[in-house]
Amino acid sequence: MTMLLELSTSLGQVLQAKHWQLALAESCTGGMVAQAVTAIAGSSGWFDRGFVTYSNAAKTEMLGVPAALIVEFGAVSEPVAEAMALGALQYSQAHLSAAITGIAGPGGGSLHKPVGTVCFAWASRGDGDSGNTTVIETRHFEGDRTQVREQAASYLLAGLLKMANAL
Repeated sequence: MTMLLELSTSLGQVLQAKHWQLALAESCTGGMVAQAVTAIAGSSGWFDRGFVTYSNAAKTEMLGVPAALIVEFGAVSEPVAEAMALGALQYSQAHLSAAITGIAGPGGGSLHKPVGTVCFAWASRGDGDSGNTTVIETRHFEGDRTQVREQAASYLLAGLLKMANAL
């Protein structure tokens, strides 16, 4: 948890300096990233909202992820992660968003998507004529359910920090 708090603190400093807001869309981490972010005093100045969309229906209803996308690629996929991050931007006041969807285990994995597979997406709101910028990535983490979730949450925050610093 220390790593999550350190990353959240650094991210908050960057977002506050830019006067930006953050939105999160979490599935397999179940709000773990939002919890780490809101553990930082003053996070209300840069954290707009979090969406915990564990079920497929929640992804569709709360973030506008097309049901057909979930059927075609599966809930744990880069296209769904990207749609989640873009939905978090659309349904918030945020300048920056991130999404996470994965298989934390111990069950639920398959040959093509083993336990520990996590898909990420980071998005920034475009200004004026430029559209939103998105980055998507799939990673595999080792360990038990708790370890996979903690590693994935840290990776999501590290990606947010990288994107916030680059923009």
